[in-house]
Amino acid sequence: MTYEHLRAPLQLGSLRLRNRMVMGAMHTRLETLDRPIERLTAFYRVRAAGGVGLILTGGMAPHPDGRMDPESAVLDTPEAIAEHGHREICAAVHEEGAAIVLQILHAGRYAEVPECVGPSAAKAPIKRYAPRVLATAEIWEIIEQYVTTARLAQQAGYDGVEIMGSEGYLINEFLSVRTNDRTDEFGGDLDGRFRLPVEIVRRVRDAVGPDFAIIYRISAIELVEGGLTGEETLELARRVEAAGADALNTGIGWHESRVPTIAASVPRAAWAFAARRIKQAVGVPVIASNRINTPQTGEDLLAAGDADLVSMARPLLADPNFPEKVLQDRTQDIIPCIGCNQACLDRIFTERTASCLMNPTAGRELDFLLPEPRVRRRVAVVGAGPAGLAYAITAAERGHEVTLYDGADRIGGQLNLARVVPGKSEFNEALRYFGVRLGELGVKTELGRPVDAAELTDFDHVVAATGVHARIPAIEGIDHPSVASYLEVLTGRVTPGHRVAIIGAGGIGFDVAEYLLGDPSETTDPQVFLAEWSVDPAIAEPGGLLSPKRRPRTQPPAHEVTILQRTPGRFGRSLGKSTGWTLRARLAHAGLQEIAGVSYDRIDDRGLHYTLDGAQHLLEVDTVIVCAGQESDRTLYDELVAAGGETELIGGAHTAAELDAVAAIDMATRAAYAL
Repeated sequence: MTYEHLRAPLQLGSLRLRNRMVMGAMHTRLETLDRPIERLTAFYRVRAAGGVGLILTGGMAPHPDGRMDPESAVLDTPEAIAEHGHREICAAVHEEGAAIVLQILHAGRYAEVPECVGPSAAKAPIKRYAPRVLATAEIWEIIEQYVTTARLAQQAGYDGVEIMGSEGYLINEFLSVRTNDRTDEFGGDLDGRFRLPVEIVRRVRDAVGPDFAIIYRISAIELVEGGLTGEETLELARRVEAAGADALNTGIGWHESRVPTIAASVPRAAWAFAARRIKQAVGVPVIASNRINTPQTGEDLLAAGDADLVSMARPLLADPNFPEKVLQDRTQDIIPCIGCNQACLDRIFTERTASCLMNPTAGRELDFLLPEPRVRRRVAVVGAGPAGLAYAITAAERGHEVTLYDGADRIGGQLNLARVVPGKSEFNEALRYFGVRLGELGVKTELGRPVDAAELTDFDHVVAATGVHARIPAIEGIDHPSVASYLEVLTGRVTPGHRVAIIGAGGIGFDVAEYLLGDPSETTDPQVFLAEWSVDPAIAEPGGLLSPKRRPRTQPPAHEVTILQRTPGRFGRSLGKSTGWTLRARLAHAGLQEIAGVSYDRIDDRGLHYTLDGAQHLLEVDTVIVCAGQESDRTLYDELVAAGGETELIGGAHTAAELDAVAAIDMATRAAYAL
């Protein structure tokens, strides 16, 4: 595959981009760590060196009221250029041959600061603070704040700015009757509601001149009630172009939308139709975004004429060298973004710094600058789950001779359970990559047989990545024929009956529920996905939403499932911040029943007996699936320690609490670097 469209250069305003691959803007919170300027510079340099054509920075507020959170940076004075290292960042990116554009983002009512502002007093349902209503004069001041930030970006050495007018932030709030009930010149009809973005683009263009790029990020479909219609969005696109924008970048939805937009459960390129509409309405380049995580997906979008460039944010967290590998026909070596959100968005939404499950060095570039080992060691890694794979690959990359063992006949460990769950098929890409990399690095694999301590005595270093086994709770009748473990169900060794009870409502319990109730086509076929979530590709209705919210399933689930937990209160508290609500919504739509605050009495031929609020109940089911947590498997490690060899423990074998591939891969990668 030549990927001729991805490879092609492009003229964007005054910018000549070396290819059509764009690193989308990401909020990383790296500015909250030690040595923030060095970290941000290294983060962007590595990605520029990886061959991307254009980098869009994380959002920079034009005023303190518009910060994403109290620790976010603001660019509103000349002193802030030096304070936040903007010149260093620009110089690093330019040295590596890429262009870099600063995103200007005023968070509006999404700002996690008490002094947040908005066009109206309506509080965002996903945020803690209600905004103060802006006076008309203050809005004109905000326009000038955008102009000031753009001028400062130009002075700092950026090649342009991106005006963030998408995803429900301040500008977007002015566009929609959902959040704009004003009667002044910034409200009312389209002219009033569109005035803010048009004036910002026009005045920024006047201030920076023709040789500085202006990109406008537009919500191509808003996915909220009261949002813009498709025709209104196209009218906005044309007005912004006329005001001086050199390109339009397509955002999807608002953050408060109840339709998933970027999770792994969203099919690849599901939003291509929205970018296509914008592309057909304007004459400037259009950037497509959201769920574009493979070269083939990006190439197909460009070849179809749906867009002129493709934006890939999380894929360039996973692999900074994604573009270079495309250009060198090494796409099989790309570290895949599996859309899990666990180490990136989930961390950001819980006020931590972003990284990547598949690439723990992302955002931590300065932590992985150790010199190559002086001595090449013979290393045995026992266990080919995520931790063992990460250790084996990293150790081999650093020059060690590695042998990987596993009792199963294939690599992957618990990842093989995850990949059969609807919405998690991207784990297939992770396993494909791991297999390719092991072969390229010459890692010797011994699969399909257990190994004991006596066989490992000739190695210099042994790593126990032996994982976990299911915890069996002490419930009377737990050995009843109707009882199965999650492992037996997800591997297909046990086929559950029609009526199912799931004991345990952690991540594994919900995965099993999705395995039994989910519709794989919803997460792989864009048309099925859009229909299931009541999205109208014609965007004829406000926000592009149809009624009812979700249509009845064409095929009823094969199982009736009830999930139970000992703790009272809300289900799914351990699920990902950015994806858990999607899973809960899908399962509720499929008929999942939930019972919280129970104690388990016994299991017998009649079903599962439990007590709730002091009263005894019977859940008549055919199968009881146990998802009650895991325990570390340290048998081999204990044998190795007793034998006196050099060994270490990683992954689930080290910490079994709630299977966490992020922690397992991070621990393994760091341990291999330290060897």
